[in-house]
Amino acid sequence: MARVNHRNGGAGFVLCVENEPNPESLQLLKVYRTLPDAEAERHKMIRVIDEEGEDYLYPKDWFVKIELKPAARKRFAEASERIDVAAQR
Repeated sequence: MARVNHRNGGAGFVLCVENEPNPESLQLLKVYRTLPDAEAERHKMIRVIDEEGEDYLYPKDWFVKIELKPAARKRFAEASERIDVAAQR
């Protein structure tokens, strides 16, 4: 999978529904953060922050987009950031 390491803005959330070739990088039925990537979208890919805490491109059809209410989106993003900080220690 292609990788670009950037962590800024526009995160979304998706549910993983396929991980057959990458079970160590993605867990089925787990929610992952995404980062915007217009070029990836044109190729039916999505940029996902995976189990290693890195953002990689995966096929878009491996995920289902999750729409969160603003308050839930904020809380989920805050929790995800705490996980990122802890992983960097």
